[in-house]
Amino acid sequence: MKRQFDILSSLIILTFFFPVGLIIAFIISITSKGDVFYRQERIGKDGVPFRLFKFRTMRVDSDKAGLLTVGMNDARITPIGRFLRKLKLDEFPQFLNVLSGEMSIVGPRPEVKKFVDLYTPEQRDVLKVSPGITDYASLEYFNENEILGNSIDPEKTYIEEVMPAKLELNKKYISNRTVKHDIEIMLLTFKKMFAR
Repeated sequence: MKRQFDILSSLIILTFFFPVGLIIAFIISITSKGDVFYRQERIGKDGVPFRLFKFRTMRVDSDKAGLLTVGMNDARITPIGRFLRKLKLDEFPQFLNVLSGEMSIVGPRPEVKKFVDLYTPEQRDVLKVSPGITDYASLEYFNENEILGNSIDPEKTYIEEVMPAKLELNKKYISNRTVKHDIEIMLLTFKKMFAR
């Protein structure tokens, strides 16, 4: 039931978002060099890696300077990228990952291997389900970039404070996965986006 819900919802969202997506793609292509999409390897269900899609919001090869984004003033972020990140519009291409079966709409956010390798055996339980575009952790840490941007050591703050807290919220979702629950989280996510 959840998979069917994901497919139907993704098709509806992508259909309505398509004209906006074309405009975003055009603006990205004329304002900075590089591909319109950014593809990054993340760790999915059962520890299987996959390529996550986003609209590119940073300059090409920016991830070589670090995997974490430290606030909206990060010099690697393009002007259009700041706008897309603020409204979370850069995340919409991930509905393609949902259609391909690599992700679900609601589920634990997929992490890069560097940080997954730090998970405890208990924390690795989040890998037993499909990763998602949004969940409790995404809502709680909607302003994660700003939190890290205010840290003296962003990576240490992420590993020691943010990541463990997000994983606890992931487990809260996993313990009560229903389509009704997914709809509630989706509505809360859209509400957060429009509030911005």
